Amino acid sequence: MTEQTASDPTSKSAPVLSLVEEAIGADLIAAEQVLATELDSTNPYVSDILQHVTRFRGKRLRPMLLLLTADASGGIRAAHHTLAAVVEMIHLATLVHDDVLDEASTRRHVATINARWNNETSVLFGDYLFTHSFHLASSLETTHACRAIGRATNIVCEGELSQIKERGNLDLSEEAYFKIIDGKTAELTALCGYLGAHYAQADSRVVTAMERYGRQLGLAFQIADDVLDLVGNERKTGKSLGSDLQKQKLTLPLIRLLAKATDVDGHALRQLLLHPDETTREKLQPYLDRSDAMMYAHQRALQLAQDARQQLEAVAPSRSRRILAEIAEFAVQRTF
Repeated sequence: MTEQTASDPTSKSAPVLSLVEEAIGADLIAAEQVLATELDSTNPYVSDILQHVTRFRGKRLRPMLLLLTADASGGIRAAHHTLAAVVEMIHLATLVHDDVLDEASTRRHVATINARWNNETSVLFGDYLFTHSFHLASSLETTHACRAIGRATNIVCEGELSQIKERGNLDLSEEAYFKIIDGKTAELTALCGYLGAHYAQADSRVVTAMERYGRQLGLAFQIADDVLDLVGNERKTGKSLGSDLQKQKLTLPLIRLLAKATDVDGHALRQLLLHPDETTREKLQPYLDRSDAMMYAHQRALQLAQDARQQLEAVAPSRSRRILAEIAEFAVQRTF
């Protein structure tokens, strides 16, 4: 698989997004209104940043997951609009901070906050989003959501810290890799499934299944992102690629590539990965092309997506359940 054959995620997501609009479009708008009200600021500098951020927010995957899960599990309530806004703010805060850590310059085809302004603004704005998310969550009748959200964000931060600690570790195991992405990515999507079902007053069996759906989806989604970082097209993805290589983050395809390489190739690969530059991505391609690393990553992502779909059997057939199943498929097929 080469950079030219990486698929365009936008074109593949269009049918799914159309179904989402039909099913929960009004609820997504309600969640957006909650978010806009919470973040409204009279400070012109903050307002300018907020306006800029709206240009690189993605497809609102996490609010979608929360609302679709709620709809499939028993019905959407007013609390879900608040919670959907909360998880979107948390996700956005992690993106803003990630762009600083990765020194990324573009996201969704526009400049990142750190590129347009500076790192100090990015860090403080990410903090601003985090504090607003907890302020909003505290407006619900009980502290249950605040506790669940606080626990999840702690785990997300631990996952990011673990990834930083393992930079440059070319002996990172698959087990350690999955533990990292389970924290930094899958924990938040699992939270969406949990909050959606719990606040729909679903029974514990359904809540557990929807939480697992979100977790397996998040893992599959992260593997796909890691593949994109290696072989994606920046023009199509709209964000800076190759940051994992530059920061010496070992991802699943690279773990597999190193594990199966000959002694000669293994030595050459280690030199490439230990001394990355702007040509590293291109130089890796011949090794990836003659290995099973990309197919291996694909199969692992497929297995995770399949497990996510199986969790949906805990709820009755519905339009929202069908969309959740399609999202699990899209999470993998957007890349391979």
